[in-house]
Amino acid sequence: MIFLKLILFLFLATISLGAISLAPWVPTRKKDFKRICELAKLKKGEKLYELGCGDARLLFYAEKNYKIEGVGYEIALPVYLLAKIKSLFLKTNIEIKLKSFFNNNLGKADVVYVFGVSKTLSEKIKQKFKKDLKQGTRIISYSFPIKGWTPKIISKPTNKDLSIYLYVI
Repeated sequence: MIFLKLILFLFLATISLGAISLAPWVPTRKKDFKRICELAKLKKGEKLYELGCGDARLLFYAEKNYKIEGVGYEIALPVYLLAKIKSLFLKTNIEIKLKSFFNNNLGKADVVYVFGVSKTLSEKIKQKFKKDLKQGTRIISYSFPIKGWTPKIISKPTNKDLSIYLYVI
């Protein structure tokens, strides 16, 4: 019984940590995957990093349809495990890490995708991007703008669509 309580605590603690550090787990809409990838101008062989990747469904889509190399960072244990299980069944080369992206270098990314709430897209994440990302790296922010930065493009085809912001370092 104590073992089950410990597992439950770990699951809840990591989900809470994820919600506090970037956003609660709310998956990106599948209908927006193509729009995201096209806005990012993904090319075969490029590295796409997804920050707070959840079950990594966008990475799996991008690998299949655009032949990218993907790296996902997730700190919520339940959705990380879901992503790892899916990657085994899909037989992908997507690398999924149970780590905070804040503690890892993002410098190899060609494209960075983030779906974080607006308060987390603050100075801390901007400093991380400025420190790690090379010139020309594209950043896609789903639904929320990065405060203080001007996007190159805002994609919002209809009033029912969520905004997708493209930034370039």
